[in-house]
Amino acid sequence: MKRHLLSMSDLSAGDIIDILNLAEQLKFERKNGIEHKLLTGKTLGMIFQKSSTRTRVSFEAGMYQLGGQALFLSSRDLQIGRGESVEDTARVLSRYLDGIMIRTYSHKEVEDFAAHGTIPVINGLTDYAHPCQVLADLMTVREYKGGLEGLKAAYIGDGNNMANSIIIGGLTAGMRISAACPRGYGPDKKVLDFAAGYGDKFMLTEDPFDAAENADVLCTDVWSSMGMEEEAEIRRVVFARYCIDEKLMEAARPGAMVLHCLPAHRGEEITADVFEAHADEIFEEAENRLHVQKAVLVKLMS
Repeated sequence: MKRHLLSMSDLSAGDIIDILNLAEQLKFERKNGIEHKLLTGKTLGMIFQKSSTRTRVSFEAGMYQLGGQALFLSSRDLQIGRGESVEDTARVLSRYLDGIMIRTYSHKEVEDFAAHGTIPVINGLTDYAHPCQVLADLMTVREYKGGLEGLKAAYIGDGNNMANSIIIGGLTAGMRISAACPRGYGPDKKVLDFAAGYGDKFMLTEDPFDAAENADVLCTDVWSSMGMEEEAEIRRVVFARYCIDEKLMEAARPGAMVLHCLPAHRGEEITADVFEAHADEIFEEAENRLHVQKAVLVKLMS
């Protein structure tokens, strides 16, 4: 595994399996009251330029459970919010901390932290990638389906950070991936170039029913991510047919899973009925953020 986790392309198939195996072990130990103080004395700095529920709580709780501590660092409270460069901030924090997790807008900012700091950097979310979420997705699929190799996952909706990460992560892990996105709202070109190397294991379409056909897993995300609020009304029109509803579920395999990274806007990207029918899977997916992130922290910081 590389020194940092900036996107799913930093991970090989072997890396993904190692992380998921460790995450399952840590989950078992957590459920059975077995302590695992694997990062005693370590400190993680958590820089947030975007609001957060799951990312903040899971990383902070995870570091505590591993015997270390996490520091919440709002960009408004750091000198970076007053013009100090990313480069200088990275070099200073590297002298205090053992690792940095960043949740921000620009992916370049995370790359700059990694380039100029001397400690591991974890991407907690950028506009380009959301690797920790997709590791949790893969863990959840493996728990429910018994494996990943050969399964088909269909992503329905905006070609955003989630789409980018599901495509790369799923293909790397041996899955077949389809994505249905409106024209002009597709995944990043770098991601499509990556997927082109997997031939017919990847399909991009504008038709959600084509993507969902015989899928073992259906995935979605909100139509308007943070920072896109002014586009919300336009996007509701553009994405109107990209909703996971009962009819779309009929195109998937019987017993297909549904995953959503949350928060969910019921009645937009997913109907309330489908969400509630698959709530156990979706909230297991949310819990698994804790376990996979702990595994990543151990791999990078121990």
